[in-house]
Amino acid sequence: MGRFRIRVEGIVQGVGFRPFIHNLALKYNLKGWVLNSPDGVLIEVEGEQAPCFLRELKEDPPPLAVVESLEVEELEPVGYEGFQIRSSRTEEEPITLIPPDVATCDDCLREMRDPSDRRYRYPFLNCTNCGPRFTIIESLPYDRSRTSMKRFSMCPDCQREYRDLNDRRYHAQPVACPKCGPRLFLKEGEATLFDEEALKRAKSLMKEGKILAIKGLGGFHLACDATQEAAVLELRKRKGRPHKALAIMVSDLETAERYSSLSPEGKKELISWRRPIVISPKKERTPLAPSLSPDNNRIGIMLPYTPLHHLLMEDFSALVMTSANESGEPLVSSNEEAMEKLSGVADAFLLNDREIVQKLDDSVLASFPQGIQVIRRARGCAPSPFKLWGKFPSILGVGAEMKNTFSLTKRDYLFLSHHIGDLENWESFEHFLSSLEHLKKLYRVEPEVIAYDLHPQYLVSQYAQSLDAEMKIPVQHHHAHIASVLFENRDFGPVIGVSCDGTGYGEDGAIWGMEFLLSRLNSFERFGHLEYVPLLGGEEAIRKPWRMGVSHLLNCEGGSLALPRKVFPAFERELEVLQSQWRKSFGSPLTSSAGRLFDAVSAILGFSGEITYEGQAAIILEREGEFGKNVFPLNFPNKGEEKFILDPSPLIREIAYRKLKGEDPRDLALSFHEAFARGILEACSWGRERFGVRKVALSGGVFQNLLLLSRLLEMLKENEFEVLLPKNIPFNDGSISVGQVAISCAKLEEKCV
Repeated sequence: MGRFRIRVEGIVQGVGFRPFIHNLALKYNLKGWVLNSPDGVLIEVEGEQAPCFLRELKEDPPPLAVVESLEVEELEPVGYEGFQIRSSRTEEEPITLIPPDVATCDDCLREMRDPSDRRYRYPFLNCTNCGPRFTIIESLPYDRSRTSMKRFSMCPDCQREYRDLNDRRYHAQPVACPKCGPRLFLKEGEATLFDEEALKRAKSLMKEGKILAIKGLGGFHLACDATQEAAVLELRKRKGRPHKALAIMVSDLETAERYSSLSPEGKKELISWRRPIVISPKKERTPLAPSLSPDNNRIGIMLPYTPLHHLLMEDFSALVMTSANESGEPLVSSNEEAMEKLSGVADAFLLNDREIVQKLDDSVLASFPQGIQVIRRARGCAPSPFKLWGKFPSILGVGAEMKNTFSLTKRDYLFLSHHIGDLENWESFEHFLSSLEHLKKLYRVEPEVIAYDLHPQYLVSQYAQSLDAEMKIPVQHHHAHIASVLFENRDFGPVIGVSCDGTGYGEDGAIWGMEFLLSRLNSFERFGHLEYVPLLGGEEAIRKPWRMGVSHLLNCEGGSLALPRKVFPAFERELEVLQSQWRKSFGSPLTSSAGRLFDAVSAILGFSGEITYEGQAAIILEREGEFGKNVFPLNFPNKGEEKFILDPSPLIREIAYRKLKGEDPRDLALSFHEAFARGILEACSWGRERFGVRKVALSGGVFQNLLLLSRLLEMLKENEFEVLLPKNIPFNDGSISVGQVAISCAKLEEKCV
């Protein structure tokens, strides 16, 4: 007879862990108890077959559980008489990992479709294996009284299931049914419909080409029939989103495969319990509206992940499901806010009376050469943590201004927030603050160390510097990019870090963006970069890529307007002003940005003069390059001696003259991608020769370009480089907060040594 005390840490609450332990103990005739504590699940078992219990616990935990650690201590027997599930303990410091929201399971779907079942066609059914989690949790431990379900008193039938150890709804905190749970209703003008009538009217409206605001798990979607071009165009017009791609929801995997060319990994993710948006190449000649993704050859698709979605998709092959928010603002999450802010967009509102505690977008993944890559980490992924390599003081990395995330640590866990978005206004910054306070409250942690971006104008960096903390660590943007890759790959360096993006504040005050770094976690040396050019008019040059085209053309022509006039005859009036700005550098900071180089080439080739969303010019350039057939050898030389400085002038000049001669812009777009990849290869080879380092780490939003990344990886492999890439952390600025924390940990470790 042995007695064992077991502490299990990880995602072990809200996933049926305690009833699993109870039934496992009965299976092996063990006595003792199990309880939820903020420090994980605590178990004591006593009996002869305890070793068998431990082995099965380790090898076959519940399907949604993630066991991060399992500590076992052997004790003297005390003679327990039975096995109990004890009440949760709350007095200890929390470390329990919060489960993410889980797509509706097959068992619940069968019940929802069974006319004899009491939950037939109920839009909010769930069980221990599925349903809302992170979006409804107010505090830990994860009990119903600490969620937004606390206002719904369980009926006797739900109460019985909730307390039945052998029922799959045992202690499923969001458990509900039509008698006692959240209710569906539709608001259309002054009229209100409920339940099945609301659902029928919602479907009818979308069939008529109308736009609906639909309340989901973490916020609202704007939805319309994705096969009706007029409806999609009207949605774009009302939302003020003329070009950026719109995600769609399709009824099943078979339909998804009719619309897109999914990789095996893409299919696996699409049907996983996370149910993310998966970006894949779109197929031709489908009934989908052409304007869904006009700028690229790919489309974002997801499958239904709530009962309501499954009910809606009964009558449609594809619906647009795009985040419901005003331009630049966070996701709308409350009924009142939706009806106020979306009244000019939606024709009707499909609502429910369950409160959303945490706003949460849909996660976005894409098929890349290295497999599936996270683009936006949100529902289904957040707030699952990453493990640090040791225990550290609590650190907050506040991230960057664009595609913001923050990272918060406790002991040896790093909690990467969900996608917050671009912090361009007060509403977005409030979302950042409220999300941070929510995570701090859940984990009862107050950061002792604050890490932030060097950019003096970032609101989030100013906020970081205003905080009262024991230590504040400024982190260069591109070092943070590379550090995030090192962290995910468990590599401390040194590596040749290639960081290519649109904007990052440099240590010399310039705007960096194509950087070659000899990088370790705790330090970096900038050994190369793209040659500086003026950002003509500052932010205006980002919104108007033709200005970057002019800047690069002036650079390669020594300030002469002869070539810019030929390439951009429509902007004759502005050219002399821009020439003056170029000469005097007035209001035009210097930049080595790769993103701005892509903008310039896209504009010179006639693909984009002005843009309506970030990265549009580069996305169009990639699309056109994918149609290219011939590759012209373009010169992209190193002009440095002590440093590697890529000079874009010969490249820009030849692209411009070839375009003016009438050569196919698509071939030139393809040739540019080839030359850009070749330039990076040359930089890596230069770095390997100087520093003896053959590992290369790639990060930055530019590497979301599949045409570029695929060719670059081929070149690096052919030249025997080992390449480190992100996978579960984005290439883009969603990775910056992770890098900030990783660098801070390394610096703290160095300081202790």
